[in-house]
Amino acid sequence: MWWSKLGGNITKEDVPVFFPESLYRRMDDAQYEDQVIFLNETIHEITKLFDKNMEAVTWNEKKLDDFCNLLHRQFRNLSSCVSPIRKADRRLKRHFRKLNSKVLKKMNYSAQAWELIRKETKYHLQKLDLLVAKMH
Repeated sequence: MWWSKLGGNITKEDVPVFFPESLYRRMDDAQYEDQVIFLNETIHEITKLFDKNMEAVTWNEKKLDDFCNLLHRQFRNLSSCVSPIRKADRRLKRHFRKLNSKVLKKMNYSAQAWELIRKETKYHLQKLDLLVAKMH
């Protein structure tokens, strides 16, 4: 998986931002279009995190570029399926703003901060994968 190819094992350190489990649980029973919107917005928010200052990152640069390009492509493709009028849940956006402020900014975009973001991103992508599997 991408997270191990980037920089080895995932940190055991806790991320200081609560994961939005309730949003994912709500998506299990949501309408198909709402699920697609949620997928799209989550990928978009992850993409925005990875557009930050990454100077301290020691990950494989090629693998990181490939990962970011894949996220951008998935976001563009999903965007074509989503009504521009419908917006994602504010709580999802708030979660990612907290990751930015309480992890990246507070820890000065350090390698340790990016490892916590990688851990959180891995969990989001695993949850999204489960959601997509249930959508078929």
